[in-house]
Amino acid sequence: MPSTGGSRILQDYRPAYDATAVKKLKQSGALLVGKTNLDEFGMGSTTKASGFQVTANPWDVSRVPGGSSGGSAAAVSARQCVAALGSDTGGSVRQPASFCGVVGMKPTYGRVSRFGLMAYASSLDVIGCFGSSVADTAILLEAISGHDIFDATSSKREVPSFASQFISTELMESKPLKGLRVGIISETLGDGVDKPVVSTIKAAASHLEELGCTVTEVSLPSFSLGLPAYYILASSESSSNLSRYDGVRYGNQAAAEELNSLYSDSRSNGIGPEVIFFVASHWL
Repeated sequence: MPSTGGSRILQDYRPAYDATAVKKLKQSGALLVGKTNLDEFGMGSTTKASGFQVTANPWDVSRVPGGSSGGSAAAVSARQCVAALGSDTGGSVRQPASFCGVVGMKPTYGRVSRFGLMAYASSLDVIGCFGSSVADTAILLEAISGHDIFDATSSKREVPSFASQFISTELMESKPLKGLRVGIISETLGDGVDKPVVSTIKAAASHLEELGCTVTEVSLPSFSLGLPAYYILASSESSSNLSRYDGVRYGNQAAAEELNSLYSDSRSNGIGPEVIFFVASHWL
């Protein structure tokens, strides 16, 4: 099955091996039903920047499903599958999960092997999980976690039974979250956030407290520096990672007599404006 990363330059590319996360799913007995759409190479937040089709939100097709892994979120939301994988560099699993009303999780860096993942920004990329429920997401995370000799950054820590925490009969009581602490970053509820979103978050916090959880509002003064830091790292790393798509090492090759023309024509024909704009505007 082709793996395009949402880019026309890889339209006919078929990988020679499975990603470790996919291999682990197969070993666990999972039935893989297909691959989903995304913003090209994970660069985007709407899934409208795919080199192929535009994915709509299953709840309202006039709205976007978020991105970049919007196809996975939409597939789970539309009940086309129980769970799905996505890549999360700067919110590409969590944001579309929110838009589509499903559970989305970016695991801790190193918990899941990145071997076989198309690299965007290697120090930030993580294979994440989508599920219809927290329990489904936990089962998926447990299946794909663990050390991998093909990824030196993968953790050697033992993989706990994530799912057992959500299916234990001992937790079926009036205060199942007793003893847990949740922090809400106050800077995330300020200017730029729609009032209905703030109201929903506060309502969720109240519900967590009713279930026995301790909810505390915390402040991160450096929060505003997160986005510029992200763009510096992501754009510089992506400019290096995407250099492999030149029509020689990877990607469809344009007809050209000179090497430089082959590189430029292959990329111009195969790589979309969103990727070019992101890499060029922030890297240059």
